Amino acid sequence: MKIAGVKETHKGETRVPLVPATVQKLVRLGAEVRIEAGLGSTCGIEDAAYEKAGATIVGDRKGLIGEADIVLRLRKPPAEEIGWMRPGTIHVSYLDPFNEKDLVERLRAAKISAVSLEMIPRSTIAQKMDVLSSQANLGGYVAVILAAERLDKIFPMMTTPAGTIKPAKVFIIGAGVAGLQAIATARRLGARVEAFDTRPVVEEQVRSLGAKFLKIDLGETGQTKDGYAKQLTPEQLAKQKEGMAKACATSDVVITTAQVFGRPAPRIIDDGMIARMQPGSVIVDMAVETGGNVEGSVVDEVVTIHGVHVIGLANLPGRVASTASQMFSANLGNFVDHFWDKENKSFVLKLEDDIIKGALITHDGQIFSETYKSIINK
Repeated sequence: MKIAGVKETHKGETRVPLVPATVQKLVRLGAEVRIEAGLGSTCGIEDAAYEKAGATIVGDRKGLIGEADIVLRLRKPPAEEIGWMRPGTIHVSYLDPFNEKDLVERLRAAKISAVSLEMIPRSTIAQKMDVLSSQANLGGYVAVILAAERLDKIFPMMTTPAGTIKPAKVFIIGAGVAGLQAIATARRLGARVEAFDTRPVVEEQVRSLGAKFLKIDLGETGQTKDGYAKQLTPEQLAKQKEGMAKACATSDVVITTAQVFGRPAPRIIDDGMIARMQPGSVIVDMAVETGGNVEGSVVDEVVTIHGVHVIGLANLPGRVASTASQMFSANLGNFVDHFWDKENKSFVLKLEDDIIKGALITHDGQIFSETYKSIINK
């Protein structure tokens, strides 16, 4: 089977979908791996490294995509490139299907078997191919580094001849993958860290990282079967807002990570909460690309509101592109390997497999995902 790795065309994207180590793995499985010329340039990976790993370098992008049995990329495909693929081609990437209904319809009409990496279930067996977790992990790390750079104080406590300097206080909202990594990173830098999440089950994880867990009595809360926080009622949101406002007012850095899958990010910090913070404080809105947790945050900008610096930079994993590409590529390689028939040296789209049931959006001219159908038909 021919597996194609194509360059990203999305503005500002520095990550790449495949690195040589994964190419070597796929070649050993028996795949014919073809790489678009210059694929790894944003990460300093030369074409020769891919050739050494066993790939063929192709300069004709349209031909590369048109001849592939499987297309691996990071971002969703440009609309015109869908027509380049043959019916039955397996396309694997982020798709953002709930916000890209026209794109999904194009994929369906073209009879493409489109796998949305966001839809891979959060199960034990799928952990090794969970790109959301691997990239969110890095995003949490980068968010803290950006905050530390912008803050006009140091993070750790220092005892000096001039006196003792108190550690910075960091408040992290959301203790999912990104939040937990942000906690760990801020702690390593010496900050005092407090965190909040609507799911009481994560309190133990927060404490295990050396942070304090902020308790706000919201009544009945919890998480979905996939590990996402359940949507709160208006009354719960009001209680949460007041509790978080008090924590924000005493914090030097606030990092928001809250996102609801398939919906715009919830607005957590409003203008009034920002006004209660100390001038010079920093907020990092990790959800800025999906609507933002912070009122006034702007995609790819750092704005100052009431003297508080609000960082809304997009694609945080792309700021550590080499590591992010290594992890994303490994996730893709594990996905292909999981469904690879080693005897016949081919990829088998097992339609009854739970991972495929979750992630396959279109197949054979039909909408395949029951989850997608149930949400768009509401």
